Amino acid sequence: MISKRFFWTFFLGILLVYILGLFNTLMENDSAQFAVMAQRMVQQDDYLSLVKGVEEYLDKPHLHYWLAAASYNVFGIADWAYRIPALLATLLAAFSCFGMGRLYYSADAGRLAALIFMSAQTIVLSVIDVRTDAVLTGFAAFALWQLLRYLKLGSTRGLFLGALGAGLAFSTKGQIALVVIGLPILAELVYSRKWNRLLNWRLLPAVLIFLLVISPVLYAYYQQFDLHPEKVIRGRDNRSGVLFILWEQSFERLSGEGVGKNSSDYFFFFHTFLWVFLPWTLIGITAFGHRVKQLWKAFRGNAQRPEEAWSAGGITLIFILISFAQFKLPHYLNITIPIFAVLAASYLLSWRSESLMKFLKWGQIVIACLVLIAIGGISLWVFPLPSHLGILLSLGVAGLLWFSYNREFQLPLRIAGLGLASAILLNAVMNAHFYPRLLEFQAGSEIARSLEKTAPEAGPIYKLGDGHTWAMDFYSGSPLRITSPEQLKESNEVEWIYVSRKQLATISEMGLEADTVLAADQFRITRLQARFLNPETRTKVLNKRYLLRLKR
Repeated sequence: MISKRFFWTFFLGILLVYILGLFNTLMENDSAQFAVMAQRMVQQDDYLSLVKGVEEYLDKPHLHYWLAAASYNVFGIADWAYRIPALLATLLAAFSCFGMGRLYYSADAGRLAALIFMSAQTIVLSVIDVRTDAVLTGFAAFALWQLLRYLKLGSTRGLFLGALGAGLAFSTKGQIALVVIGLPILAELVYSRKWNRLLNWRLLPAVLIFLLVISPVLYAYYQQFDLHPEKVIRGRDNRSGVLFILWEQSFERLSGEGVGKNSSDYFFFFHTFLWVFLPWTLIGITAFGHRVKQLWKAFRGNAQRPEEAWSAGGITLIFILISFAQFKLPHYLNITIPIFAVLAASYLLSWRSESLMKFLKWGQIVIACLVLIAIGGISLWVFPLPSHLGILLSLGVAGLLWFSYNREFQLPLRIAGLGLASAILLNAVMNAHFYPRLLEFQAGSEIARSLEKTAPEAGPIYKLGDGHTWAMDFYSGSPLRITSPEQLKESNEVEWIYVSRKQLATISEMGLEADTVLAADQFRITRLQARFLNPETRTKVLNKRYLLRLKR
């Protein structure tokens, strides 16, 4: 049994980790970019158009930006306000994990599934480095849970709520949402043979609900693109936004057309999974293998049929599909984490083999030791903590590890407790210490925050060329204007300009005089490397950004 003390201790611990990261600076590129896109909606009172910098944006649909804009309207334009919808969507996904676990196994399995989901490394990161996947995962998990209720119980409410969730998920990222919801449902349909669920009149109002939910996105795309065939998007005119989101989008992702290709490695998501599901990777792989073995034995008639096949079947089908995409990023796996969480929780609580449980126990102990080494490396070497904070951290580590491995808990809960304690400890240090220090090397946000104190009189700020400056755009309150070396020479309009070290040399070569008002170190913080983490070699990989005031 999972006691209230066990559940609420770890739930509140993970929630505290989320809150610690809520107020961190937005990271370039995607988080800051999407925050700026929503910021533009509010500032220009234009909620129908998606614009990335100065370009029309035809990629992901509107809901993520609408939710961020709504949060801005309520709380004001701030980094933490941008993250609020993602936090709420993550909690919705956790509640959906509880619902799926309870539906097929037990309330305890549901509670543990929610904790496993919330503490998976990629999910914790998605609440801090907010992209569309956090909102997508929330709505997709909710839709899957409700549609499974319809499939298993014949629940009309489940069908209609599932259609609502599917519509919201589609409005967040397009067709991929329907794919990741539909594949587990398909696997369960084949397994349970409840084909009669597809021949029910109630599907008609469910389809109408889905169409009604996605209609605002379709209308917005129609207004922005279909009514303006003269717009050239990625080298093509006559682009239909409605056709794109209903048909073309996923094919562009799979082929790499439009968005580009970044990986032809068909095993990319398999080795990426090893870190995105930490500290549950070993349990997740073992649970998946065990379920596939159960299904195979049941198929051959040598064992009792498992309770469900949607988890293992859905994971298998989703991995096969996304592995063929030519454009891959680690956070694409986020949509599978609710499924893995339910599968891992149900497996861990089944406790069929003493020897296997001991193997998993030692596996979690090894992961916990690696986490402690990582915490030590961060707080003592990469970005050293003051000694008194180090003592408090040590006491917190000791206390949480003692509680997590309390002998009052049965072995499966001690295994789970070690994983939860590891996730909380590591990410508390990351969100409260590592990321704030790391983001000091994101020049755009550092310069923008210093601007009001150093140069409150600064007028419009320009940049050379159309290179992205999302952090500077967001924290300075408006996107930087674009100019060119030729315009700088011919016009006296530009006074304030934001440049890189290379561009600074260009301005000097042009014979223009300027005062350096602000300067900051720059590093692409989402692409960490050993030379940056090493304090002795860090300066060798840093660049500079400057805010100049031209002398006219």
